[in-house]
Amino acid sequence: MSEQLIVCRGLSKSYGRKPALSGVDLEVGRGRIVGLLGPNGSGKTTLIKLMCGLLQPTAGEIEIGGLPVGVETKAQVSYLPDRMYFANWMRAVDLFDLFRDFYRDFDYEKAIAMCRSLGVEPHDRLKTMSKGTKEKVQLVLVMARKAQLYLLDEPIAGVDPAARDFILHTILTNYNEEGTVLISTHLISDIEKVLDEAIFLKTGKVMLHDTVDHIRETQGKSVDALFREIFRAQPLEGGEF
Repeated sequence: MSEQLIVCRGLSKSYGRKPALSGVDLEVGRGRIVGLLGPNGSGKTTLIKLMCGLLQPTAGEIEIGGLPVGVETKAQVSYLPDRMYFANWMRAVDLFDLFRDFYRDFDYEKAIAMCRSLGVEPHDRLKTMSKGTKEKVQLVLVMARKAQLYLLDEPIAGVDPAARDFILHTILTNYNEEGTVLISTHLISDIEKVLDEAIFLKTGKVMLHDTVDHIRETQGKSVDALFREIFRAQPLEGGEF
């Protein structure tokens, strides 16, 4: 088993002439909760989609669990996208049946239990659910798997502030502790307390990758305060890549 779960070497991705990632070198170990932090347009979603195999790099290499991203790595990765992609006529239990058939590591009973803890009725149709409740269903689908890598793209952006701690608690108590959780967000203050490491992305480049404890010790400030300092002067235009 590879010691490093995620390895990127010179990873780049461009959309036409516009670079989204530029020469990313990155290693992330197992059993970690890692924040992928950056403003809109920094390349967070592009990096996650490359790890999922939904995009192909323009240059460089990326490996998950010692394997190049491909069919074998898809079985190791559980992905929460930033947008709902299921049909509104479906019920949560229909999605659980689908995932149980598709993924060997999907725990149906765990999914039902998570619905109860999150206040989701699994027999309701998605079209009757609020945006926040739909996002909870997607979270259940992702966290009910015993994956090696959980990729969560803005998991708390669509829920109200009062529910964010509950969502984070759900993530912390349900992921495979031998695996790693990568959380993409710009809501640093909400997730800092659960992070082991932080990766700062700026205009497609890794500006910083360090443990949260070391950042606090060497910088004398929180991850959120350092993030605000680094990104304060140069807001980015446009949406997330």
